[in-house]
Amino acid sequence: MPDVGILIPAAGASSRMGGRDKLLEPVLGFPLLSLIAARAREATPVVCVALPGKDGPRHRTIAGLDVDWVDVPDAAEGMAASLRAGLAAMPTQLDGVMILPADMPEIDAPDMRALIDAFRAEPAIWQATAEDGTPGHPVIFPADLLDEVAKVKGDRGARDVLAAHPDRIRRLALPGRRALIDLDTPEDWARWRRASA
Repeated sequence: MPDVGILIPAAGASSRMGGRDKLLEPVLGFPLLSLIAARAREATPVVCVALPGKDGPRHRTIAGLDVDWVDVPDAAEGMAASLRAGLAAMPTQLDGVMILPADMPEIDAPDMRALIDAFRAEPAIWQATAEDGTPGHPVIFPADLLDEVAKVKGDRGARDVLAAHPDRIRRLALPGRRALIDLDTPEDWARWRRASA
């Protein structure tokens, strides 16, 4: 059975949060990063979190979890630095890696498992969508594309890799808009909390 790992890029600066760290915001009584990492670990035993620096609050929030982490010394470069460092730290025998943004509070372990099951049935690029088909996250990349993902630049994530391989993309709809909900600003958080109350 193909083995899929999960990479959580979590080295970003939360620059639009007005001094707060979006990944430490509480969700269901836990810091968001801790919750996302724990859910990922429920979905697969191979989880790596890409973090800024050698130590800090984000490190401490995942310290008790059975997940690996990697330092991203060039985190200021953007998402590409997290992808590069994270993929380099993942086991080489994986058949695919799910890229799971750390700021998506509604993605849960069953969502991740559904994507992994789809990948196991057909090893393609698997992209989660909203219920209406709008493409979102997370995305699983097969092993043969991981070198391309590791070579992306700046803060665009792996969009260019998706654009280069449209024929290999399969999509899986998740309930509601959870595949699209990422929280980058205090206003995003306030809206989401009101809607979730």
